[in-house]
Amino acid sequence: MTTVLIIEDEIKTARLIKNLIEADDEFTVAGMVPSVKGALAWLSQNSPGLILSDIQLADGLSFEIFRQAGIQVPVIFCTAFDEYAINAFKANGIDYLLKPIEEEKLQQSLAKFKSMKALFAPKDDYSRRLGTALNKLHNPYKTTMLIHHRERIIPLKMEDISVAHSENGIVTLYVKDTMRYHVNHTLEELEAMMDPAIFFKVNRQFIVNRNAIAGAEHYFSRRLLVRVAVKAPAEIIVSKARTQAFLKWMEQ
Repeated sequence: MTTVLIIEDEIKTARLIKNLIEADDEFTVAGMVPSVKGALAWLSQNSPGLILSDIQLADGLSFEIFRQAGIQVPVIFCTAFDEYAINAFKANGIDYLLKPIEEEKLQQSLAKFKSMKALFAPKDDYSRRLGTALNKLHNPYKTTMLIHHRERIIPLKMEDISVAHSENGIVTLYVKDTMRYHVNHTLEELEAMMDPAIFFKVNRQFIVNRNAIAGAEHYFSRRLLVRVAVKAPAEIIVSKARTQAFLKWMEQ
């Protein structure tokens, strides 16, 4: 039997979800909590096999729960908003249901979970295998990309890219060893390949690697000037609109 944790701050919705889940004999609801704080406390003492979670809770977004708890448990997200879908599938999400919850769609989500669970049998190895599969499924960021440089094909580790720069439609990668490579990607395509924990798009021309940043200083009009470990083709300026997000990212 699979134990389930429900994270939901609307009592009626939580009870409805509980009743729908327990209509299936393979599931039992082990806990219902209404907040980020409550979920973190519950998870510090318990290990469910499945989580059903709202996203916008009274004390924050539920993504914070999974970031802090560091758990590898599949999650079915149930929310009234559709703009969080991408983040949900980066947080061990296996399905994304919009409220009001429909019984048929919830049962389809539970069936999807069962299929995944059966796929990663035997039972005693299920958690480890499922965790590995979820990591691969929800971590779309590249660790290596192939660079076509003259007659060579070079495997370049993403972490070795210090700066990515776009000018006149040409994107150039500046690497730790001062090498430069042109790539057939736009800066937006490149950003989608990069782990946001490591890379930050500071403006329309530059993406920087946090490990290449030597420091930052105040610039005109409440912007920031970023110093990096390689010789950049131009000054790297964080736009006023992105300054606070950049400083928060630097602290993470």
